[in-house]
Amino acid sequence: MNAARVRALIVEDEAPARQNLQDYLAEVPWVSLVGEARDGIEALRLLDSLEPDLVFLDVRLPELSGIEVARQMRATPEIVFTTAYDRFAIAAFELGAIDYLVKPFGRERFATTLARLRARLSPAAVSDRERAQTALEPGPLVRLFARQGDRIVPIAIESVLRIQAQGDYAEVHTSDGVFLIHVSLSDLVARLDPGSFLQVHRSHIVNLAAVAHLRPYDERRLAIILRDGSVVVASRGASEALRRRAH
Repeated sequence: MNAARVRALIVEDEAPARQNLQDYLAEVPWVSLVGEARDGIEALRLLDSLEPDLVFLDVRLPELSGIEVARQMRATPEIVFTTAYDRFAIAAFELGAIDYLVKPFGRERFATTLARLRARLSPAAVSDRERAQTALEPGPLVRLFARQGDRIVPIAIESVLRIQAQGDYAEVHTSDGVFLIHVSLSDLVARLDPGSFLQVHRSHIVNLAAVAHLRPYDERRLAIILRDGSVVVASRGASEALRRRAH
């Protein structure tokens, strides 16, 4: 990528959102807009043919979602995800995105994104680019991301003790505190290492490495005591699975 002139592609199916991005980019002399796509299939085609340096990628698109586009594309542009929903933030940052813009966003928020891009263009940012490529590979999550005020902070997966469902959110309990992320428990358990994490109840996932000991809760169920002293009662099925692991 050439820091003097960044070639950008907009992938957005809504005309007003496309126009906003066009207007904002027109004010940035070091970025040139080289194309626009309105669905996921067209996005993959333009990514291959244009090889842009930067793509503004809507999460919800016809044909293929923005997340699917990011996973399937052969090109390696910097990615800025845009969407009206913030529940996709984990996936966006796992894919190595520079930023995640929740619509509607203004010029000030857009300027923050471009500042992050300029920082990413520095030679010291090569390791970040490598991380982004690694994140595209299949396999268990190695980190989560949670909002903390106006920041998004990474959570090392090994620091997670347990995860509890809270409506549409997941409450992640770690050795450093408790974080709330907008993702379902079923989505999380599908991406966690099954050798390390076990869904022990419809509303609980535990890190097996964080288990201090087990004790009977009733005739069929086990109580799981974690390192931080918290107690989670496992379902009957999960209790049987734990007993099998113990033998």
